[in-house]
This record gives sequence, structure tokens and C-alpha cells, in this order.
Amino acid sequence: MNGPFYIETLARNGDVLHRHQVPGLPIRIGRGYDNDYIVDDAFTAPNHVVIEADDAGGLVMRDLGTRNGVVHQGKRHAQLPVDGNTVVRIGHTSLRVRSPQHAVEPELLDRTMHRWEGALPGMLGILLITIFTLFTLWLNDTEEFQPIRYLQAAAMGIAGGLTWAGIWAVGNRLFDRHARLGRHLFILGSALAAATVFKIVSTVTAYALSWDEVVRYGSHVAIAIGCVMIYFHLRTIKPHHPRKFAILSGSLFVLGSGLTLLSNQQVSGQLADEHYMSVVLPPALRASEDYPVDAFMADVAALKPELDVERTEKVRDAFGDDEEEE
Repeated sequence: MNGPFYIETLARNGDVLHRHQVPGLPIRIGRGYDNDYIVDDAFTAPNHVVIEADDAGGLVMRDLGTRNGVVHQGKRHAQLPVDGNTVVRIGHTSLRVRSPQHAVEPELLDRTMHRWEGALPGMLGILLITIFTLFTLWLNDTEEFQPIRYLQAAAMGIAGGLTWAGIWAVGNRLFDRHARLGRHLFILGSALAAATVFKIVSTVTAYALSWDEVVRYGSHVAIAIGCVMIYFHLRTIKPHHPRKFAILSGSLFVLGSGLTLLSNQQVSGQLADEHYMSVVLPPALRASEDYPVDAFMADVAALKPELDVERTEKVRDAFGDDEEEE
């Protein structure tokens, strides 16, 4: 087999860290400077392996009597046939050898949306984060208006958003060579904006139409928005794995919703969230008919017999336990 050949050092995820051309066989690999390919790995021998042609015209890698040997698919080999897809580990280094005739995969369709990067999505993301922070503070504010408190809240919101987006940007830089901080900021800001819009719409709808189910299961919508946000963060890092990331995000939603339902059942004895509306709305928004006081009192009176029976049973059980102890 004629050269040249290419020795590739691989990362754990299979990405090529380094590629080196060797003119022909044999190829000596090790830590010593007399090798054709030098591996900077303390767990490899000065002369670790040699790659030669076998009788059939292929390539074979041979261990040169080292302590750690040649490992392929978890097993150690003294001699191993290799082709362009064979990944071996010597010491802590993963390698493979390829010839110029090795077929490569077709080019991938570029889905990275290069126009939606940089300062524009970043500034929009920061704006959305700021609006969300200030609106949330204003909605729950019961004190006298003080500008400094709103400035501090905005600063903390932006700092938190930059921290969150920065973590994803580091992952983007590690796995895709580009940070794309602006896009991660925009994804976070859009998720917060969606959560805010849902809170407003659900609260007004529940108040106006007496549909309390809209708000009593609102936590699941918030979980869904968070999972969608994570999906788009992952798609920004690796745009060619939509199905895998969709399954992961869906699994996170099922897990989060399930834990919420279990927690509600344990705390309050019901699956729904606590019946609580944090926003006071004007009576003019009411679209459903008012519930008369007389009807409400009648419903309360109807509960009395059931409560009396339950109270009697509890008292009987308590006295029954005391008699058994005596």
C-alpha cells in the first residue's frame, strides 16, 4: 500500500484534534523523538507501536512490547489489523490511520444561521431580559417606587443572563469552535418573554372566565418553555442533531412535570398547583357571571354533614386507640 498516510489524534467525542502526514510505511509511533509520529503522552512508551503492511496489502499495527499496549474496543492486542475507521488507544491517546483514498462523508448543510449572530441578537436578548426583570419587580412591588431598586434589579437580571448564556457559549466554543454568545442571550430572553406573556394571558383568562385550571397547571407550561429553551441552546451548539435533542428535551419535560405532580400530591393532596393568583385585576375584566353569595353559602352548608361525619370518625378512632392501650 502506497503512502502518504495520515495519523489522526482523536478527542473522546471522536473529533480530530490533530492530523499529521507520514510519507510511507513503516510508521513508528511513540514518545521518543526518533518516531515518525510523536505522542506527548506519559503513558506511551518511547517506541510504542509500528504500522506495517500485511500480506494481504492492508495495514497492521504491532505493539512493541510496551506496558500499556494497544487497546481496541476495550481489549488489548499484540497485533491488530487497522483501516480508516479503526480507533486504537495507546496510553491515554486515541489514534487512527487513514490513506488518501479513504472516503469521507458528504458535506453537511449549513444550518447555523450566520446572519443571526453577534451584537444584534445579543442586544435584543439583554433587552428582553431587562424587560422581564423590571416587569416582574413592578408586578410584585408593594413598596414605594424607588428607582435604585429597579436599577439594581435590572443589573442583577443582566448579570444572571450573561452568566447563563456564557456557560452555553463556553460549550459552544468547545464543541463548535464559535461562542455565539449573542444567540444564547437571545434564546434566554425569548424564553423569559414567552413565560411573561403566558403569565399575563393565563392570569387574565383565569380571572375573566373563571378558568382556574389555566393557572393551576401553569407550572407545567413554565417547564415546557424551559425545555424548549434548552433545546434551542443545544441546537445552537450542534445544529445537526435535532431529533436527539428533541428527545432529550421531551424527557426533561416529562421528568420535571412528573416531579411537580408528585410534589403537589404530597404537599396538598392534589395534582394541581396551589390556587393562588398573585395579580389583582379590575372587576371590569370579569366576563363570566358572578357567583352569588347565597349560592356560595349554600355550598358551604352542604359541606357541613360531610365534615361532621369525618370529625366523628376521627374522634371515635382516637378514643378507640386509647381504650385499646388501657
